[in-house]
Amino acid sequence: MFGPAQLLRLLHINRVLVRRGLDEIVFATHLFRPVGFLRHLLPWNWLPRHHLDLPRGARIRLALEDLGPIFVKFGQMLSTRRDLLPDDIALELAKLQDQVPPFPGEQARTIIERAYGQPWETVFEDFSFQPLASASIAQVHAARLRGGREAVVKVLRPGIEKIIRRDIDLLYIIATLAQRYWKEGRRLRPLEVVAEYEKTIFDELDLIREAANASQLRHNFKDSPILYVPEVFWPETRRNVLVMERIYGIPVGDVAELHRRGVDMKKLSERGVVVFFTQVFRDSFFHADMHPGNIFVNAEDPDDPRYIAVDFGIIGTLSPTDQHYLAENFLAFFQRDYRRVAELHIESGWVPGATRVDEFESAIRTVSEPIFDRPLKEISFGGFLLTLFQTARRFNMEVQPQLVLLQKTLLNIEGLGRQLDPDLDLWKTAKPFLESWMRDRVGPWAVIKRIKYFIPRWADQTPDLPNLVYGLLRKANAGELAVQLHKQEMEQLRRDLRRANRRNFHATVGAALIVSAALLFSLGIPQPVGFWPAPLLAWVLAGLGAGLLLGAWPKDV
Repeated sequence: MFGPAQLLRLLHINRVLVRRGLDEIVFATHLFRPVGFLRHLLPWNWLPRHHLDLPRGARIRLALEDLGPIFVKFGQMLSTRRDLLPDDIALELAKLQDQVPPFPGEQARTIIERAYGQPWETVFEDFSFQPLASASIAQVHAARLRGGREAVVKVLRPGIEKIIRRDIDLLYIIATLAQRYWKEGRRLRPLEVVAEYEKTIFDELDLIREAANASQLRHNFKDSPILYVPEVFWPETRRNVLVMERIYGIPVGDVAELHRRGVDMKKLSERGVVVFFTQVFRDSFFHADMHPGNIFVNAEDPDDPRYIAVDFGIIGTLSPTDQHYLAENFLAFFQRDYRRVAELHIESGWVPGATRVDEFESAIRTVSEPIFDRPLKEISFGGFLLTLFQTARRFNMEVQPQLVLLQKTLLNIEGLGRQLDPDLDLWKTAKPFLESWMRDRVGPWAVIKRIKYFIPRWADQTPDLPNLVYGLLRKANAGELAVQLHKQEMEQLRRDLRRANRRNFHATVGAALIVSAALLFSLGIPQPVGFWPAPLLAWVLAGLGAGLLLGAWPKDV
């Protein structure tokens, strides 16, 4: 199971755990509890260890920092997994800083010249070999392109892929043991957690992918007054070298400087919330690493501050289904409709379909009602999601990676917003956005857009239908199609067919009414149609058509 390199690394890990007093945590686990008495026989326990008075979370954080950058990043990811960790450990791991000593500038020059296949002077007019910042995966240098444009150059650490692979293999071994011997292993799926971390960290090694993320986010917020994304210089970008426009701004965590500049903090905090919800619900493409080190503020006009984002290695996305259920969850929660929250979790598949709605509703009410004793401005969206996930855990909710990433980002945004403006009312800022988004999703024009989207697909598939039906009938006639149905299944099939026929009829009539309404709008008929003014008739037809279509739409879509 262990190769020589992994064995040496494991010995180093054990030494760090002992030095940080974590052997007592290991022996207190379910797996080692029967032999816990052996801990007192170990030589290092014969001497006093003063650091044992630190809380366990602090000792774990210090151990991860001792183990190096890969374990630091793993701890950062675990800090977002409140479904896996007790709160005291998760909060302590959130303090992990991804800062390591820089590697020499000469090595950066070698990497750059190898990537370009030519001396750095042919690409840059100037290049600073003293890094601006250094992290576990890469470091950043200032430069000036040919032509005079200022840039930042992100360079991957030399040999980082080999180091990551060694530690990832070791994490897989530990996760395998945990899944085999830990009673919570099957539900918390440690192997999948490590696999998720492996994908995330190896994605960060591909700087072309990060450049593509930045380019997409820049396109999404083109000409936006609230968020600026630096330009990617594609001709100079390689897999291990990323070149972007250099930006200047105030670090968002430097609240004292923002106040000194007279920045409108209320507007700035509200814009942070709008940026987040726009990314999640409008674009389904959100910056998932929005800690203060990656966010700056352009304060040239203090009354109209603008955010600047950097570091696009971690990006989150949501499916349309997840978007819909998430928005409904927020709205139902703040309307205190706990039954709807429970139903949404079941409908979305986040908890098993056999879950009793009334029991789940009662559990959600128990943890949610105390929240409403506080002013709305004190209610945390991120805390709400965390509460829901912890409650749903008792009902066998499986880990939803995309929602966990969203929760991490939302907690970052909330903490940032309230650091800038302690009186920020997150709900007041977000509610109009969510309600508008929901109207756009279920209104008549949303139905028309959906039909317009699917028409080309239906047109492509329609010519094949006769052949498909013919082939099916031919197989049935030749005895090649065996169908066995029990009486109960036949009855269910009949019910499904009847429902399908009704839906098809309603959908056909609804579509015809909406098309008629669209024609009335587009033709701009001035005279009344019968006793009805043309615009009013168009709206009535559209409403009737939308109602029929929404009634015909399958509930599981």
